[in-house]
Amino acid sequence: MSNMKRIIWAFAILLVFFSCQSEKAGKEAVYLFSYFKGNGEDGLHLAYSTDGFHFNALNNDQSLLTPTVGSDKLMRDPCIIRDPGGKFHMVWTVSWNDKGIGYASSDDLIHWSEQKFIPVMEQEPNARNCWAPEIFYDAREALFIIFWSTTISGRYPKTEEMADKGWDHRLYYTTTTDFENFSVTKQLYNKAFNVIDGTMTENEGTYYLFMKDETRYPPQKNLRMATSQKATGPYSEASSSISGNYWAEGPTITHKGNQWIIYFDKYMEEKMGALSSTDLKTWTDISDKITFPEGTRHGSVFTLSRSEFLKLQDNLLVKKL
Repeated sequence: MSNMKRIIWAFAILLVFFSCQSEKAGKEAVYLFSYFKGNGEDGLHLAYSTDGFHFNALNNDQSLLTPTVGSDKLMRDPCIIRDPGGKFHMVWTVSWNDKGIGYASSDDLIHWSEQKFIPVMEQEPNARNCWAPEIFYDAREALFIIFWSTTISGRYPKTEEMADKGWDHRLYYTTTTDFENFSVTKQLYNKAFNVIDGTMTENEGTYYLFMKDETRYPPQKNLRMATSQKATGPYSEASSSISGNYWAEGPTITHKGNQWIIYFDKYMEEKMGALSSTDLKTWTDISDKITFPEGTRHGSVFTLSRSEFLKLQDNLLVKKL
């Protein structure tokens, strides 16, 4: 082989190598975290991380969407997921006392549809609230499950006595395929304790429901887990606490390499915490390994490819101009 052919051959190999590296970098996951600050008055905030541990605020930690629906017009507990077609869907808590939740969709996380109020508990005259809604896409059934926590006054008198000011919650859900038509609201989880802040994932055919035990007297305020063979249940009895000796709420879960990571709100300490597991059974506290923007509160985690994230950054810069 002549020297010129060797040079051309080596150049071709390098070109393929760098092309593959570029494609790989474009597909590498960037973790996005949706959250609120304060009482949720200013709306949606986003942070990002390239390693799943250290999160930085996007948009100079300014709101990307101002809430417009609900009696209090808040945007607490924003949960964002992406459907199989690439569209983003978000639900959130609009008020401390409303019988419904907020909903909006987006193609780029910057421009959002008109916000809608979904009255998911209007059929219950004694319902006091709808808190911390989440969306889970059940690929097996090809539908979205929206679930949240609600107190129905007088429904569970025994546990209501152990609740703070009668806020005695259970988890409820509705399903949809188009966010226009919704199934009749049903109960998702009730194992005779006060429960809020559910989040869900699936692994090898088993569905995992993580939640906060909100019992006040005696105080629990920890994270627990239940399992089911169907996303809508029935779910098992809750595990013992998987969180530490602190009050925790607002869990959200992601998969990174061979480990699962749950981020959550250490709300009494005004900072975020995290748990890690390789088997979804045994959990290790890794709170000392994470950082979030100051003031981050209860949100959700999802991923973009590196190329998608760079496009989001560019679009935010263009928006500012």
